[in-house]
Amino acid sequence: MINASLAGVVQQALADGRVDDILGMRHGIEGLLLSDLVDLRSEPPTIWEQIGRTPSAALGSGRYKLREEDIGRILERLRALNVRYFIYIGGNDSADTAHRVSEAARLEGYDLHAIAVPKTIDNDLPHTDHCPGYGSISRFVATVTQEVGLDTEAMRRIDPVKIVEVMGRDAGWVAAAAALGKQRDSDAPHLIYMPERPLSRERFLHDIKQCHEQYGYVIAVVTETVRDQSGESIARTDPVFSHDPFGHRYLTGAASYLADLVARELGLRARFDKPGTIQRMSMAMVSEVDLQEAYKVGAHAVRVALDGDDDKMVTIERISKDPYAAQPGLVPLVEIANRQKLLPDEFINGEGNHVTPAFVEYALPLIGAEAVTYPRLQNKPPRSVTPARD
Repeated sequence: MINASLAGVVQQALADGRVDDILGMRHGIEGLLLSDLVDLRSEPPTIWEQIGRTPSAALGSGRYKLREEDIGRILERLRALNVRYFIYIGGNDSADTAHRVSEAARLEGYDLHAIAVPKTIDNDLPHTDHCPGYGSISRFVATVTQEVGLDTEAMRRIDPVKIVEVMGRDAGWVAAAAALGKQRDSDAPHLIYMPERPLSRERFLHDIKQCHEQYGYVIAVVTETVRDQSGESIARTDPVFSHDPFGHRYLTGAASYLADLVARELGLRARFDKPGTIQRMSMAMVSEVDLQEAYKVGAHAVRVALDGDDDKMVTIERISKDPYAAQPGLVPLVEIANRQKLLPDEFINGEGNHVTPAFVEYALPLIGAEAVTYPRLQNKPPRSVTPARD
């Protein structure tokens, strides 16, 4: 969705006579520091419709944490380029970068209007109903979970348990979305584990055993950062790359560990699936609602910046539930930077192993259409055949 927001930013800037040069920073704020910039005005005007539906990040992604000594250099570069409007797309850390740049410009008396555009599949930014990117990853996860469920149900005599590991740093929004394609109790996912609730190994095994006895197969969805009762991640820290520049741990192995635990303790053959990074950028199952909203928040950022707003983030405000409708809003960046919105209690069931109907009501409109569901055979025996007796 970052490309859809980029298209919204550029096309709005192209349409407004108050904008001269339109510069893109390659790989985020590092592009400014390294003078790695792109002249976006020189691109063919027709390319933006295509870019908006292109996976990943056309300008490259960044994970650079600003140092104090960077701020002066950033202002020097902005002055040299005569940049007056700074639009930055991203999540919590990007909001912090935009806030620090705005604050520094204000202290230096430099006329700059910095606006952050939200984009995070984690859906963990406060003061916005949801974040661009979340609707599409939700559609992907909901659909894939249904497909994994059908495959495991068919293979249940051989591989009756499947653990699906999805993204999510400290919040369980992505894992929760696995429930959006569920039609019957017997459908996948049977269990969902999120970092907002500690995961007891004993309770996990009890849940798996109970579901297996009831349905004959089990699909459990886990967030990559799911934690045990001591607060430690069940996944292992990557031995080579332990932390990113912002201090967030690189984790690996939650699903593989839990699958091994099931096999050892319950004697059930268990496998695991991990979609990996494809879930955050695949356009094959994109949500059209998400795509349109991502474009609109990018365009809105330009409009409010040109009208004089500064040090703000564009939000999405839900104004109607049925039919679903939303509009862009604004919130001060100081209320966003380095803050997280976790999955609220009312969206997690009492056992801490699934979601509530309130979550489904909240999230279902964001995936653009009902999640992909598949028909099932009724499995009625022929009238002329008498079932064999044991």
